[in-house]
Amino acid sequence: MNSSLVGNQSGRPFCLLAISYLETINFCLLEVVIIVFLMVLIISGNIIVIFVFHCAPLLNHHTTSYFIQTMAYADLLVGVSCLVPSLSLLHYPIVLSESLVCQIFGYVVSVLKSVSMASLACISIDRYIAITKPLTYNTLVTPWRLRICILIIWLYSCLVFLPSFHWGKPGYHGDVFQWCANSWNTDPYFTLFIVVMLYAPAAFIVCFTYFNIFRICQQHTKEINERRVRFSSQDGEAGEAQPCPDKRYAMVLFRITSVFYILWLPYIIYFLLESSNVYSNRIASFLTTWLAISNSFCNCVIYSLSNSVFQKGLKRLSGAICASCARQRVAKDSSTSRSKRSSNGCHV
Repeated sequence: MNSSLVGNQSGRPFCLLAISYLETINFCLLEVVIIVFLMVLIISGNIIVIFVFHCAPLLNHHTTSYFIQTMAYADLLVGVSCLVPSLSLLHYPIVLSESLVCQIFGYVVSVLKSVSMASLACISIDRYIAITKPLTYNTLVTPWRLRICILIIWLYSCLVFLPSFHWGKPGYHGDVFQWCANSWNTDPYFTLFIVVMLYAPAAFIVCFTYFNIFRICQQHTKEINERRVRFSSQDGEAGEAQPCPDKRYAMVLFRITSVFYILWLPYIIYFLLESSNVYSNRIASFLTTWLAISNSFCNCVIYSLSNSVFQKGLKRLSGAICASCARQRVAKDSSTSRSKRSSNGCHV
């Protein structure tokens, strides 16, 4: 409370990263640059992912595409919601009170990241079923059941963070708002509730499924190579080791999951330390929070660099855009030439 009064008396804006702060600038320059930069990357990257999925039918052949697209839409909404703190840091007038805006923004971002975390867990379960039960996979995993699962993910994410409005600060630290930093505290019981209901189950599911996926793939690869070597030795030809085809696709999803938890781990650790009153620092809160939010852009980068079908769809999309631009340019040039000929004819 005292820090709030000091900030108001000095007339300077509330800035967490006030490093080499210029007196002539009346807004938080460094925070705005970081948030706007991430916002542009997140929105543009996920829009491209969504368009590629709609333009490449082969990508929709995999059932995991349902969850990948769910993550892309959630990450896109994270980028759009970043407009709220950037306007606040620029001291743009907001109709609602700062406390309500802070709580709503923290709740929305927490729900969206919960959707991403739950989607990653469901992806790992989907790949686990595909490898352990390949013959009955199509009967177990149907488009209707996938839609129901996605609906449950959204509803569960909305419900698990709903107590934050009365219980305490949720998984997101909205410290770009002064009220969030000074008056909205984390509650150790609410932190334990979030860990038990979301973080721990998702992490356990991901670790369990991918450990078994790679163990099974390694076993399958060994058996396939032994058979290949046996038959090739009978034919007198040298056999080459062939990797498990499911393992290649699982590696793409494993990279996405690993980067997600690597970027979120510093924030989760800080969240636990602050809730237990062990360590509290506003700069650490800001940096760990926005490092975690940057994962919304990393997903599309990893998928675009790792998936060959996605790369083909991206090339097809860029080719269609270039062809459309070329047609518009040709049409514009032809209309310009016709107008010139008609004007010359009038002057004759």
